[in-house]
Amino acid sequence: MTRSKTPKTPAGQLERHEDSLQVNSRVFAARLEPFSSFWQGPEDVESGYSKFAAYYSHNYVPYLPSDRSARILVVSCGPGYLLSVLRDLGYTNVLGIDSDPEKLEYALRRGLDCQIADPFEFLEEGHPPFDLIVPEQELNHLTLDEMIDFLRLCRQRLAPEGQIMVYGLNGANPLVAGENLAHNIDHFNLFAEYSLTQILTLTGFDEVKVLPLRLYVFWRNPLNYVGVAAMFLIETMLRISFILYGKDVKILTKKLAAIATVAPSNRAK
Repeated sequence: MTRSKTPKTPAGQLERHEDSLQVNSRVFAARLEPFSSFWQGPEDVESGYSKFAAYYSHNYVPYLPSDRSARILVVSCGPGYLLSVLRDLGYTNVLGIDSDPEKLEYALRRGLDCQIADPFEFLEEGHPPFDLIVPEQELNHLTLDEMIDFLRLCRQRLAPEGQIMVYGLNGANPLVAGENLAHNIDHFNLFAEYSLTQILTLTGFDEVKVLPLRLYVFWRNPLNYVGVAAMFLIETMLRISFILYGKDVKILTKKLAAIATVAPSNRAK
């Protein structure tokens, strides 16, 4: 494996690193943007609550559990953008974890339930099972071995009918795939519909549903409709091109997500 345990400091799980506090955890292959912390928010952190609320409402909310008391774990929750949306929707049993105390401070100020933790170490502990686990960091920040390890730990912490919702960078769109991989040295892979299904099936999930993640969801902005129309035309042309090459590619958004259920053979484990 590419991860190794590091000893804990006498004061606990926190250590000072480059003038910021970070949870002391395994050494990930990703060095600049660790999988254990959410990093994609805007520079103005507070503005992200409304922007991400629109994004989550369009892309995530339709697939959330109908039971508002469902136990939900948000991994790499950062400032708590998704936690805030879940609370506003009436979910009462939601926990967020992240390795960066500075980001968590924003969530704590809003009274959101979150704690400092390394995701691997947290999932290895004996917590009551969750009904849904949502990693708020792209799986692309994990190597294949790390990804398999992480997803199997998630499956072990899920209830018998529990689900996971993950996302990653799409390698099927020829306009952005290369840049998706190249723009960050901590991106180790790309996904397409089939490969995202593969990794979830390999790690003990089934009923995998792969979803496009839409960027143009700010309906109060008239330019949103221009973006939607432009993306529709571009993706239609790309689908036709793939068909001509004998490829059945349906999802061509910049990012894609998947929701999956614990496989029947693993539901009693």
